[in-house]
Amino acid sequence: MDYPVDMSVKPEVTGFFDPLTHTISYVVKDPSSNSCAIIDSVMDIDYAAGRITYEHANELIKFVEDNDLKLEWLIETHVHADHLSAAPYIQNKLGGKIGVGEHIITVQNVFGKIFNEGTEFQRDGSQFDALFKDGDTYKIGTMDVFAMHTPGHTPACMVHVVGDAAFVGDTLFMPDGGSARADFPGGDAATLYDSIMKVLALPDEMRLFMCHDYGPNGREIKWETTVGDEKKHNIHVGEGKTKEDFVKFRTERDATLAMPNLIIPSLQVNMRAGVIPTDDDGNPMLKVPVNGL
Repeated sequence: MDYPVDMSVKPEVTGFFDPLTHTISYVVKDPSSNSCAIIDSVMDIDYAAGRITYEHANELIKFVEDNDLKLEWLIETHVHADHLSAAPYIQNKLGGKIGVGEHIITVQNVFGKIFNEGTEFQRDGSQFDALFKDGDTYKIGTMDVFAMHTPGHTPACMVHVVGDAAFVGDTLFMPDGGSARADFPGGDAATLYDSIMKVLALPDEMRLFMCHDYGPNGREIKWETTVGDEKKHNIHVGEGKTKEDFVKFRTERDATLAMPNLIIPSLQVNMRAGVIPTDDDGNPMLKVPVNGL
């Protein structure tokens, strides 16, 4: 597909790092207006205590309000397995539409079975305001944004590109971090490699913004790089590493990784667009499938 890249547009990007989940959320502002989007927000959870709070989301809300911005979109790059989305909480305070890739339906079908969800759980993506197909475009103020379908980590992963900035979700990490795992249900290492190559086909000067950073080897947390830097230095795919090399490495590495600490609450909440499920009496309630993952 021929994506409508326009490097002349330079959005203003502000990152917010959540140290508990190593997630970076972004406020993306149109330099020509007060319009903005929030990408990959975080809702705080003390899983052991079963307690939900909103410190991280409130920080995003305060930034939008303090700068007199108009929130138009709340974008989820994918159904995260390591943190809970705060999109509906922020939407209730600031407005905006919640958007995700159309293959959320695949994720809902897979995990609807794992979590033994009843027929009241809709598996059609209707919890979201917009479902993006590969190549779909939308606007943040005067800026055109396009979505690239980049499966492999999950079936619903998408990279959102606005001007000279691309928000890659978990498709890529910083060059010294490599790439995300591909062993979740619906993940595939060979597919992930192809998706990464799609991202690296963007212009070398394209700014890339990560969803996660873990500070490999003790370095300070970073979340911005470029396509050119990834092509040269990414430890998993840089310098012309082949798909075969990548699949072998990724498969062997994934076999050694533990499940993310918050995968069970994250999937239940995020496949519902950030809404916490309830029991028959309407009380917020999460399930723990035994030997299901």
